[in-house]
Amino acid sequence: MSANAALNELLTRHSANVRNVAMPPLPRILKTILDAVPHTMHGESRIRFLADQVNALLAKDRAALREHLELFVRKMVALDASDIAVGGPGARGVVWYRVDGDNKPYEEMGEYEVDETNVLFLNVLNEGQMKTLFDHFSLDFSYQLPPEKDGTRRRFRATIYFDDDHLALNMRAITDEVRPLKGLEFHPLIEKGMMFRHVRDGLTLVTGVTGSGKSSTLDAVIDANNRDVAANIVIIAKPIEYMHASKKSIVRHREVGKDVNSFKDGVVQSLRQDPDIVVIGEMRDPETISVGLEITDSGHKVFSTLHTSSAVESIDRIIAEYATEEQNRVRIRLADVLRCVISQKLPPKIGGGRVLAKEVMWMTSSTRAAIKNNNTPEIYQMMWEGGQLGMITLEQDLARLVQRRLIRPETALDYANNKRRLQQLLR
Repeated sequence: MSANAALNELLTRHSANVRNVAMPPLPRILKTILDAVPHTMHGESRIRFLADQVNALLAKDRAALREHLELFVRKMVALDASDIAVGGPGARGVVWYRVDGDNKPYEEMGEYEVDETNVLFLNVLNEGQMKTLFDHFSLDFSYQLPPEKDGTRRRFRATIYFDDDHLALNMRAITDEVRPLKGLEFHPLIEKGMMFRHVRDGLTLVTGVTGSGKSSTLDAVIDANNRDVAANIVIIAKPIEYMHASKKSIVRHREVGKDVNSFKDGVVQSLRQDPDIVVIGEMRDPETISVGLEITDSGHKVFSTLHTSSAVESIDRIIAEYATEEQNRVRIRLADVLRCVISQKLPPKIGGGRVLAKEVMWMTSSTRAAIKNNNTPEIYQMMWEGGQLGMITLEQDLARLVQRRLIRPETALDYANNKRRLQQLLR
């Protein structure tokens, strides 16, 4: 029985107590590789030597190494963890899992030398990915477990990067189900505005810090449009997370680094692919922001994400990405194409799990004028008073969750951007 099958059997047998599953030993080929490393070799040259050794392995040896790494990931599934972190000096030789927002080490998964995890990580990469890793000292890619017997495919967003001369790995679980858009509890006017049937152009941003559920919200919006209208949807992301099966719409998935060289190339090329909706996985630099504004200017409906913690900060962040002499031009252009900004967080829920807290800014003549006149601080009050238009501040939504007894008042205060305003609502 393979190590993979052995752990699956144990997980089934001990499903009520997955923390007590013992790990099988590492494949013997790993010791052979490490014994061949010259003692004088350190840093990047040591990692490159290990990469050469991995590339020379027989297929059966690479399969054995991959199966051992899969045990880490299958444990992640069993724990219902959102993330895994392993490798590099920072992990202290153990595997860490984030469960319900808490990141903790799980010593029962075994202890590993940094060179052992270096080999396990290099083994899942092809030569092109290894080149990217050495060129940029980091690599983002999608990872997939072998299909289950029922055909279920478990997919993960992964990144391998250098940590003090060794390799570290982080993975995030990609949900295999899309939440219905109605389940996110947007105001009907906002939900309508995100549907191509009703609003056929403009830029919508879904923002939040890492782990705030941006991708899940974006997938819910894509799925709703996919089910609703005969259109062409192009998704450009790094990496591709959830794979949308074409329904009423045809959905194209283009992964940066695999299907296209860059976000900019993907967006520019999409103009020749007859798109109705373009999804840009992340606006991470002025180049991507510029092409995102350009394709929105050309009359397309565009969705993207941004790493910011509020709607107002999102607007300021985009403008600040440009040189001072360009900012006024970008400010006016953004005000003309922006339709909606959703900023969200995932506070812990009473009884376990997490719940979505969000703020929503819908573009009105007043918010557009505030952006053009560089008066973005005024937008918060517009959201506070804009409930009839579907707008809401994060503090108003946190107060709603407290009133529904979904989160505790102290939790709401921890997650609020404007604690004074929230305290007014909770009195």
